[in-house]
Amino acid sequence: MTTDGIEAVFLETHNWGRTAGFLRALGFEMEFETDHQSGQFRSGEGPYVFVAEVPPTREPRTQLVLKVADQQNFRLDGDIEVVSAFEQTHYGTQEMTVRDPDGRLWALQAPGKQ
Repeated sequence: MTTDGIEAVFLETHNWGRTAGFLRALGFEMEFETDHQSGQFRSGEGPYVFVAEVPPTREPRTQLVLKVADQQNFRLDGDIEVVSAFEQTHYGTQEMTVRDPDGRLWALQAPGKQ
């Protein structure tokens, strides 16, 4: 089994409120907001965008997250460096990180364990 397209974009920001306003102006709707300057947006049927505020001392990052339907049946083809195997997250999914040939990190997200 391989990945099943883009699940999400994780976007870090120095200003949660301004970024949330920017996404709304582009037509995204907020699905939920957390109590720690973060939240999830969606526009149509596409991937969701999760935004989280980070301290000014940290460079904001953007990360694509690829969808995996079933991590137990997921197998990597070829010579792919696994940075971290699937682990349960605090937000209810399982996530794996791999590195591409240019050194970029990619997240793969599967449903959490039942």
